[in-house]
Amino acid sequence: MKIKILVMEDDRGINNLIKMHLKGEGYEVVQAFDGEEAIERFTPDISLAILDVMVPEKDGFEVLSFIRKSSEIPVIFLTARGADEDKVLALGMGADDYVTKPFGIGEVISRCKAHLRRYMEYSARELEGVITNGEIRIEKEGFKAYRGSSPLSLSAKEFKLLTLFMENQGRVFTKRQLYEHVWEEFFLGDDNTIMVHISRLREKLEENPKAPEYIKTIKCLGYRMESK
Repeated sequence: MKIKILVMEDDRGINNLIKMHLKGEGYEVVQAFDGEEAIERFTPDISLAILDVMVPEKDGFEVLSFIRKSSEIPVIFLTARGADEDKVLALGMGADDYVTKPFGIGEVISRCKAHLRRYMEYSARELEGVITNGEIRIEKEGFKAYRGSSPLSLSAKEFKLLTLFMENQGRVFTKRQLYEHVWEEFFLGDDNTIMVHISRLREKLEENPKAPEYIKTIKCLGYRMESK
């Protein structure tokens, strides 16, 4: 069965260009030219979505919100809106990537492949309850974590934080998202709590915590775990 990708773009020329190149790579493409159509055409067997922000009926943020109610597939924004606040909003709502126009079609296809590869690998590992990234491995059912063959001594909060990163490699999380997921409380701007736990986690994961390779700080946005 071919991998199915949703492309929501109201410019028919751009939509057809993306479709042509994705089909050339062997993917099946579901086209939508406005937000309502994207929601109507979204099905559980879609593995990735490419969304524009400024489209008729419902905008890209509304479509992303709809998708995230039932699915964790990779979502890439492809839009002319390049302001930092738009990027922060999209990533904060659960988008995986943000590409601004004008764009190179080769770059877009490469990003699709990279996100699909990580998503498929994660889905396969998730079935086994084991997630790996480079030398880091967690066993969710046993609440165990390892670096290479060495077990890691993690607190409950550190394990939950690490699991969130491991399950979403390559995705940027804001401090608010991290706090509300791990502590399950409303975020009141307590940056220090997040920073302390990230620092402790880096001390246990990284060879050089001052130059981390796994958990990166993304300026003005939050944190992201790099895939190895």
